Amino acid sequence: MVGAKQQVHVILVHGACHGAWCWYKLKKLLEAAGHRVTALDLAASGVDRRSLHELRTFADYSQPLLDLMASIPPEEKVVLVGHSLGGINLGLTMNMYPEKIKVAVFLAAFMPDSIHAPSYVLDQYLERTPANEWLDTEFKPYGPREENLTSMLFGPNFISSKLYNMCSPQDVELANMLVRPSSLFLEDLSKKSAFSKEGFGSVKRVYIVCPEDMGIPLNFQRWLVATIGVDQVKEIENADHMAMLSKPQQLSQCLLEIIANYYV
Repeated sequence: MVGAKQQVHVILVHGACHGAWCWYKLKKLLEAAGHRVTALDLAASGVDRRSLHELRTFADYSQPLLDLMASIPPEEKVVLVGHSLGGINLGLTMNMYPEKIKVAVFLAAFMPDSIHAPSYVLDQYLERTPANEWLDTEFKPYGPREENLTSMLFGPNFISSKLYNMCSPQDVELANMLVRPSSLFLEDLSKKSAFSKEGFGSVKRVYIVCPEDMGIPLNFQRWLVATIGVDQVKEIENADHMAMLSKPQQLSQCLLEIIANYYV
C-alpha cells in the first residue's frame, strides 16, 4: 500500500475544448493527500499559446503530454488520468511509454483498443449520436481544404445540458468563458495503426463510470468497458460528465483508492 509519506505523481489530461483549468478542484484535493499532481494544457488548449490552426495531427495536439512523459525518469511510474477525449491521449501515451505508467484511469473517457485504428471508438460514438444531440456545438472546416480538418466548439446549451448538468452555475459560467475550439482529429486518427498489445495493452486500465453523463452516456461507457476490457471498474454516484467539478471529493477518494490498489 502507499504509505502516508510516499508521493505518487498523478498526471491529469483534459478533454476536448477544455484545459488544465477544469481540474482546479481535484488538483488541490490530491495534493492535500500528499501526491504530486500535474494538470497540463494540451496544444491549443487552456492557456497554451498555440492556435488550433497550427495543429494537423493528434500527435501535434498531444505534444505537451508526450514532452512531459519523455522528461519523466525511468524509475518513476505515474498515474495517468484521462477525461473524455483525453482517453485517446492516454492511449497514445500508453503505447509510447508503457514502462512509465503504473495505471491509466479513464474518467468517462473514450478508450481505444489494440485491434482497431485509434478513431474506432470515436466513429462508434458518432454513429450512435444523432446530429441533433450536439445542440449548439459548432463544427467548422479549418486548415487547407484538401486536409479535410474539422474544428469543434461546445456551445452554451451543450455545455449546460450535456456536460455540466450536475455542476454549479459558477462552473458552467467558467466553462462558457474558457472553452476553446478543438478537434476530434478523425482524419488523422483513422489512418493510424492500432495501438500495440505490447505497449498500450500492457498497461493496467481502470474505468470510472459517471452515470449522469449526458455527453458520453452511461450505455456507451458500459459498451466501452464490455468491449475493450479493463482491470477494474469504479462508479461515482450522481456524477455527470464533469465529475472533477460536480463530484470532486468523491472523485478524489476514488483516485486515492486506485492509487492504493496499484501501488503495492
